[in-house]
Amino acid sequence: MGESARGDKAADVMSTSKTTGNVSAHASTRGRRRKIHAPDCESVLRFAETMRLRSLAQATQDEYLRFVRKLAARCGGDPAALEEAQVRAHLLHLKDAHHYSPSSMRTAVAAMRAYYGLHLGRDWKLFDLVRSPSAKTLPLVLTREEVARLFAAVQEPRFRTLFRLIYACGLRIGEAVTLEVRDLREPGRIHIREAKGNKERHVPLPERMREELRVFWKTHRHPKWLFPGVGRGWREQPARVAQLAAAVEPMGVGSVQHCLRLVRSAAKLPQGTVVHTLRHSYATHLLEEGVSIRLISAYLGHSSLETTLIYTHLTAVNEASAREAVARLLEPR
Repeated sequence: MGESARGDKAADVMSTSKTTGNVSAHASTRGRRRKIHAPDCESVLRFAETMRLRSLAQATQDEYLRFVRKLAARCGGDPAALEEAQVRAHLLHLKDAHHYSPSSMRTAVAAMRAYYGLHLGRDWKLFDLVRSPSAKTLPLVLTREEVARLFAAVQEPRFRTLFRLIYACGLRIGEAVTLEVRDLREPGRIHIREAKGNKERHVPLPERMREELRVFWKTHRHPKWLFPGVGRGWREQPARVAQLAAAVEPMGVGSVQHCLRLVRSAAKLPQGTVVHTLRHSYATHLLEEGVSIRLISAYLGHSSLETTLIYTHLTAVNEASAREAVARLLEPR
């Protein structure tokens, strides 16, 4: 997401927590100044109901509402009253004035399509005309030595255990922080619920990692969460860590991302290393160990095998094999 989109998101996203039902800031805004949006007009309220009836993922609902509210604030009224040309001008404004990234533009267009097409029933050609392709870049992958340095650099047990779990199971950060005690009931695997696309899956869980989770859970014994949240300001109030068993929400995504940024330099990791890099590294290292690409795709929860095939470009084993093959082709006759 582009810098402008991130800034806007940090300013105006307020959502209902799926874990508590309370209104709270989006995970990426915790610890920042919050801005409560103006009361929604009738069409936006009904749009929110439409998305709930369509059973869209909560994160998708939050994003679509954010973009529609942004349009309402800019036009100063009900966005349902706008014409196609006005919405077109708004999308151009996001692209040219705010320099939205391709991914942010695609989300904006999807939100407008859902609001005007799905909700209001307007068959506009605009949404079929907009194209925002992203550059095809390979994801960053850590070496096994770099992964080990990352784990060694993290001093806080709850973060270190979480990072090790993400790498051991190839989890998305949101999947990891919301894991529940019940998700580890089956030996040898972990149950991922309500993942991307509202899908569920099972992922192999090494016995060593299971034992690490057991040891960590015994430090707080929360009845539901494996990684309960301590809330903001815990460094200034160490006693709050002892109250983890009474936490009402899981660990925040923002705090995990912040921890990775802090240790990146100490662990001498490549620039651009983020929490999701551990997921890329998991897939690549499994492929190097000879695990089937189809199994890896299932473990990652990918809808298409095409998404997983990108990791074939990242393995040192594949590159070495290719070099050896080419060398054999060039051997003198």
